[in-house]
Amino acid sequence: MTDTSTDNSIRLAKRVAEMRACSRREAEQYIEGGWVSVDGVVVEEPGARAAPSQTVTIAPEATLLDVVPVTLLLHKPAGINAGVGRQGVPALTCLRADTLTADARGQRFLKRHLAGLTLTNPLETMASGLLVFTQDFRVARKLVDDAARMEQELIVEVAGQIAEDGLAKLNHGLTFNGKALPPIKVSWQNEKRLRFALKGVQPGQIEHMCKQVGLSVVAIKRIRIGRIAMAGLPVGEWRYLQPYERF
Repeated sequence: MTDTSTDNSIRLAKRVAEMRACSRREAEQYIEGGWVSVDGVVVEEPGARAAPSQTVTIAPEATLLDVVPVTLLLHKPAGINAGVGRQGVPALTCLRADTLTADARGQRFLKRHLAGLTLTNPLETMASGLLVFTQDFRVARKLVDDAARMEQELIVEVAGQIAEDGLAKLNHGLTFNGKALPPIKVSWQNEKRLRFALKGVQPGQIEHMCKQVGLSVVAIKRIRIGRIAMAGLPVGEWRYLQPYERF
């Protein structure tokens, strides 16, 4: 039985195997690694077919090394669901080739980079800011298992009049879910915005804390997790965590 179909196309893996004089499985690995193009368009599906008239190209730097697991940093817009509750569009829908920030467009994007991702630090739907998705079990272990020891920084826009000793209580002296909260760092960024730096933040905690000192929360933005800051990442866009960056 020949590896053909009624339109005379053949499996792309067979074409690559013939071009590289390699096994079919190795050819599939080249394709899965994003090294093969058909008429100038990268094809990542090993089961794809190519017509004899189509031009198949293998990148000169093609390698059979396994694709390294990636970690993605997203600036989540408010209203997007990120693991807290069920309302809103899932944050994973923001991770697309066209929303990769312009500053990172030079990095090779593969469809498989969007598979098997773990959301490490949930964020409430109404909040915006830094989200981390990873394929790397080491990153997931650090951010999930050590979440209680990982400091996060958030900017909270508030309304209302804070109690006379409100700022001191926000730093230490409040409770949540019947338990005393540990000391955290809260300071005014301007007359309407507070900066929170805290570890092990729980869903609803910041709103509850603000309410106890006479404030209502208008908006929350997470700008840092550990040593990784969102910096200039535009809202709705994402980038790859670089090899030199550590949480």
